[in-house]
Amino acid sequence: MAANLTTVVKSEKKELRVTRDTGVSIIGERINPTGRKVMQAELREGRFDMVRRDAVAQIAAGAAILDINAGLPGADEPALMIQIIEEVRGATDDFPICIDSPKTETLEAALSYYCKNGARPLVNSVSAETKRLREVLPLIKQYGCSVIGLCSGDGGIPKTAEQRFEYAALIIEEAAKLGIPAEDIVIDPLVLTLGTEWKAGKMVLDSVRRIVDEFGVNITMGASNISFGMPDRENLTAFFMAMCVEAGLSCPICNPMKKHEVVALRAADLVMGRDKGGMKWIKGFRAMQNA
Repeated sequence: MAANLTTVVKSEKKELRVTRDTGVSIIGERINPTGRKVMQAELREGRFDMVRRDAVAQIAAGAAILDINAGLPGADEPALMIQIIEEVRGATDDFPICIDSPKTETLEAALSYYCKNGARPLVNSVSAETKRLREVLPLIKQYGCSVIGLCSGDGGIPKTAEQRFEYAALIIEEAAKLGIPAEDIVIDPLVLTLGTEWKAGKMVLDSVRRIVDEFGVNITMGASNISFGMPDRENLTAFFMAMCVEAGLSCPICNPMKKHEVVALRAADLVMGRDKGGMKWIKGFRAMQNA
């Protein structure tokens, strides 16, 4: 069994060490205009009030990294991404970030702007698709940052845990050829909904366990996808996230303002022996009582 690796994400002022050994690190998902009409309207008007509020609120709720997505239809995405990053840095005293875009030109512009004076973001993402590996991994090497590797490839999203493992192995292997160490690869097994694939949860758990056992890399995922289209989504997602922590999840992408999910993650850390003296659990409970 491989040792747990540590992924370092840092801004110019703050450093985060992501590792299962010390518990879950939440990647806050809310700075994303997709499906958010009010945020879209503000961004089109050149206003960033909601971006700044969401950044501050997510940190207060327990986020360790802020995912930033600038996918506004019709916008100059590279320029908008840089502006949002600047607004978030100002509002949060330069909190660690995850730069999130499927567009290589956006990633390159953001990395060129951000990776100065030792800053080291997480990048979301690279898949095992041949074209994506060729475009994104050299940027990760050039700017010395870490990247989320999606378990999909030229054949799309796989239908088995074995195929997910193979895509993860391919990403790690191709990164190593460029001198990118495994600790700089955070694997996302890709969560499908139980509403259309009734074995989706088990598929993720099986793939996570094997990837962690073989490589020791950190694991992320958009866990709430598991409950899409199902009743009682909050409870279903929370239970699934806790199970994923036991399997090896270390830095989920989620909304830290959703109490069910945060409580499940804290409980999993406590039960797994990663919360010495239960201090994080007690602190979190007191914070919710005072909210």
